[in-house]
Amino acid sequence: MTSARLWTALRMGPRNQLLALEAVAALTTARVALARRSFAEVTAATGQLVAPDDPRAVQPPPPEAQRIVIRQVRWAIAATAAHLPFRAKCLQQALAARAMLDRRGIASVIHFGTMRVGEALGEGHVWLDAGGIGVTGFPVDPALTEIGCLVGGDQAPARS
Repeated sequence: MTSARLWTALRMGPRNQLLALEAVAALTTARVALARRSFAEVTAATGQLVAPDDPRAVQPPPPEAQRIVIRQVRWAIAATAAHLPFRAKCLQQALAARAMLDRRGIASVIHFGTMRVGEALGEGHVWLDAGGIGVTGFPVDPALTEIGCLVGGDQAPARS
């Protein structure tokens, strides 16, 4: 760690330091899980895969107290992901942020999308939102086609 990074870490205060450490642990856990288990096993352990138009993929806006926590988790993932000794990709970031939000009782949805290349599917992308607040993987390219969502197993369908 360079002296500038160390100085920044020391100045951020104990609350943010703990949050950043939790993000590092969550990102590392997500990387290890994806390296040791199949995608299907990881997603099954994380929630239920549903179609993008499933009512459980739409959540009401969270109360202000939860919005603050969501923004803090977003900051922690973004602040730490770039400084890890491995590349934390969009799926790892979404899984890590989801775990952090789950620990705080905040529901979120992991979205899976892909680019269309003619008739074939191209490069994919994953993003996470919590009640319409972008957490990881934002901004989302409008050319992406959403192909599925991972909702928490206990999420009831949203009310209209």
